[in-house]
Amino acid sequence: MYFIDYGPPGTPESLRVAEAPTPAAADGEILIEVHYAGVNRPDVMQRMGRYAPPAGASPILGLEVAGRVAAIGSGVTQWQPGDAVCALVPGGGYAQFCVAPARHALPIPQGLSLAQAAGLPENWFTVWANLIGMAGLTRGEYVLVHGGSSGIGLAAIQLARHVGARAIVTVGSDEKARFCRDFGAAEAINYRTEDFVLRTRELTAGDGVDVVLDMVGGSYIPRNISLLRRDGRLVLIAFLQGSVCQLDFLQVMVRRLRVTGSTMRPRTLHEKAAIRDALAREIWPAFDAGALQTHLCATFPFDQAADAHRLMESSRHIGKIVLQFK
Repeated sequence: MYFIDYGPPGTPESLRVAEAPTPAAADGEILIEVHYAGVNRPDVMQRMGRYAPPAGASPILGLEVAGRVAAIGSGVTQWQPGDAVCALVPGGGYAQFCVAPARHALPIPQGLSLAQAAGLPENWFTVWANLIGMAGLTRGEYVLVHGGSSGIGLAAIQLARHVGARAIVTVGSDEKARFCRDFGAAEAINYRTEDFVLRTRELTAGDGVDVVLDMVGGSYIPRNISLLRRDGRLVLIAFLQGSVCQLDFLQVMVRRLRVTGSTMRPRTLHEKAAIRDALAREIWPAFDAGALQTHLCATFPFDQAADAHRLMESSRHIGKIVLQFK
């Protein structure tokens, strides 16, 4: 099979087409003929040597795919060859064939293409695990989402609406702000021209928010804490500005705040399967009914993976970027 390899110096130009044996599905796994693979920020970090794959995972880039089941391993009963699926994978997505745990795959929602579906797993596993599983976001609450026009951000907007919460997002341009409002955000703040702390207080009549979903870190952390209401929850999922800051923990104690965070890739097979089952039960029917949306920004042929990574690094995109293999 063909796949996208990488190496020193870790630049987009290091991405190249290479050949390798087609993997085989082991017990409990399915082999997917990949039609599309999602491009995510962790792929960029791995290419740069800053995010090693977990033990036992494929060293090939790619954390989500969509395509058709080519073969099934022993013990797999829920899928058959020819089924159209999308799946969360621990690695190996940038290839013509990829193995996935059968319990981490989902059907293609009605009305969505394989290209659109390829951008669902990583984002939706992440936002469900963090906003619902860890933060317990509920109807009537406010959630502040940084990076609102990213794939994660748009999924968070949709999830908030789905559970009856209101999402305020931060973005880097007025164009992105307009898009996020149209996509369902209660409000969008251009952090380049407005102070998101002051603007969020204005939007919430000074009360602040119940939940913050943060992928920035650094100087944002104490500002996020300042915006949380009593019993508020700060959930950290990435650190684009670094993980070190000065923080007065008295606020955490006095207002009974919770500061938590998580990563998806190192979670156990069982933990990811439980998230998959929740999505199949609570979210995929809403996609089937047309009540939820996704946004595909750009599709690149797999031999143009370098261009896809350049777009990801530029942060000019809105929504998902995918590679096409078939």
